Amino acid sequence: MAKSQIWFGFASLALLLVAAIADDVVVLTDDSFEKEVGKDKAALVEFYAPWCGHCKKLAPEYEKLGASFKKAKSVLIAKVDCDEQKSVCTKYGVSGYPTIQWFPKGSLEPQKYEGPRNAEALTEYVNKEGGTNVKLAAIPQNVVVLTPDNFDEIVLDQNKDVLVEFYAPWCGHCKSLAPTYEKVATVFKQEDGVVIANLDADAHKALGEKYGVSGFPTLKFFPKDNKAGQDYDGGRDLDDFVSFINEKSGTSRDSKGQLTSKAGVVESLDVLVKELVAASEDEKKAVLSRIEEEASNLKGSTARYGKLYSTLAKKYIEKGSDYVSKETERLGRVLSKSISPVKADELTLKRNILTTFVASS
Repeated sequence: MAKSQIWFGFASLALLLVAAIADDVVVLTDDSFEKEVGKDKAALVEFYAPWCGHCKKLAPEYEKLGASFKKAKSVLIAKVDCDEQKSVCTKYGVSGYPTIQWFPKGSLEPQKYEGPRNAEALTEYVNKEGGTNVKLAAIPQNVVVLTPDNFDEIVLDQNKDVLVEFYAPWCGHCKSLAPTYEKVATVFKQEDGVVIANLDADAHKALGEKYGVSGFPTLKFFPKDNKAGQDYDGGRDLDDFVSFINEKSGTSRDSKGQLTSKAGVVESLDVLVKELVAASEDEKKAVLSRIEEEASNLKGSTARYGKLYSTLAKKYIEKGSDYVSKETERLGRVLSKSISPVKADELTLKRNILTTFVASS
């Protein structure tokens, strides 16, 4: 019973974390549209298609708008994927993309937005129609900007895995990639060993030529052990980039930037934890010694995981099996609150390792 409650707690926690880091632009569906729009808030809604070039160009501007109005109590900034949600798009007469419509508070009768498609103009429009006075928020940039002055220092650092986008400011495909690439950088911003960077190869042609750049955007990966660089030929969706970095760098992040359930888990130590839980009281100290020995042999980022295994194994012996369930429940309560990303990572690693103790009990 206790074990099932712990696993249910993990599932509930995962949902809370996803909700906490959702995009600032509200995603609407056929089912949710009239539950959100036409109620106690006015709403600006973008009807878009994922393949639409103009929609991709608008995306970073619309994200800025969403971030700016995130705390506005009287206005909702939302979007609908018309490839997936055909019913609601048909209902509101959408025939081209993107279509932006304003829904006054309490009304499902929209008026079409015909103004410029940039964050400044959209902010001015929403403030006028919604009676708000919101200022456009500055969006933090997590992509590292490279120049000839810092390129070698950052990219050729043998302690870092570095993904570099060589781009040109006038390039349409580069503009389309920009919001996704910024999200990739945000996902890995807590990883000391990973850098997501870009270089204006139109302004700095010599560097582009040095690395064989002949088109834009060109993506190259510079892992710790190969500073000559290698072409990135994978997909350009967020999940594609995240999977690539996780595989190449040994990280365990999901597309929201959260540590996955695999983060911190070391298979060889998991085997020893299972032995520890199954061992008699007389045998436990011997198994603990083997855990500490195995942990001391770990290198790189896994070395800190080994220390955590050793610490938790000691506490398990000192405090008994109840410690595992109580500590797991405590971590669940703390993680469900608003805490810093660094603290969340630390506690998630501890929770993941405790999972092996739970499963073995």
